[in-house]
Amino acid sequence: MEKIKKQNVAKKMENKRNELIVLLGERNLPGGNAPLVVRGDDCGGYILETLMLDLNGVELVPAYLAFPKTANGKVPLVLFNHSHGGNFEKGKDELIKSSGYLQKKSFADEITGLGYAAACIDMWGFGGRQGKKESELVKESLLYGRPLWGMRIFDNIEFLSYLLTREEIDETRIASIGMSMGGLMSWWHTAVDERIKISVDIAAQVEVEALIKCRKLDKHNFYYYLPGFLKHFSTLDVQKLIAPRPRLSIYGKDDEGCPADGVKNLEEGLKLCYKELSAEGNFIGAAVTGGHQETAETRKLWIEFLKDNL
Repeated sequence: MEKIKKQNVAKKMENKRNELIVLLGERNLPGGNAPLVVRGDDCGGYILETLMLDLNGVELVPAYLAFPKTANGKVPLVLFNHSHGGNFEKGKDELIKSSGYLQKKSFADEITGLGYAAACIDMWGFGGRQGKKESELVKESLLYGRPLWGMRIFDNIEFLSYLLTREEIDETRIASIGMSMGGLMSWWHTAVDERIKISVDIAAQVEVEALIKCRKLDKHNFYYYLPGFLKHFSTLDVQKLIAPRPRLSIYGKDDEGCPADGVKNLEEGLKLCYKELSAEGNFIGAAVTGGHQETAETRKLWIEFLKDNL
């Protein structure tokens, strides 16, 4: 009976995941161009590859892949998702040079120092993909039935598919991490992609229902909203798709972009979900001092979580 119950739960989650993927809009598939390694740089503790990848058949995507120099055989991979912050020039460079609201030591230094590989793309409109403003991208994508948030998620899905072809990567040990928009990407991508085994989000425990109730929708940009989302899903429905995989969600007590009522609702629902799946310890919600930022306390929490679970 227990086996049948688990099979039924897995099937139900698979169906919900497929429904969510449909809601993300039409998907542009890669056009078949071979990956291009533009350059390799010695960055002290790691080697940094700069790549150009065909992830969507529309435009080549600039990416970074950092390997620890101490690597011996296959290594775990941490997908880093850059934040927004209105800084469209930075994009994937946030992996190697922290933004002002992150700790000074870069994620690339920290992650490779743990013995893991780290990778990041420029999301649509950022870094090497500037040209069209985000507002223009939102409007154009909606006209073609491809919400920008879905386009960004699909790029990351294809990016992971490429990374898993690399012989240096341990395909059984994949994590995703990010702050703000990057944190949203971390839990959304993990929800629709079972290849990711561990998820960490910083300053991104956002329940859209609470944003409406608290009139905080403008705390998040146009790119994030999906037409018809609340007709078919709740925020909790999406996050449940991560279970029973380990997830750490860190948020500042004074972060207005993560309304407290929404955080509470999500945590209560997720704790119940993980309990039903006999994985109570796999979800951790951590409130830290401060607002929309990565503090020293935050950094310590996610490092220990990766060490314990990856």
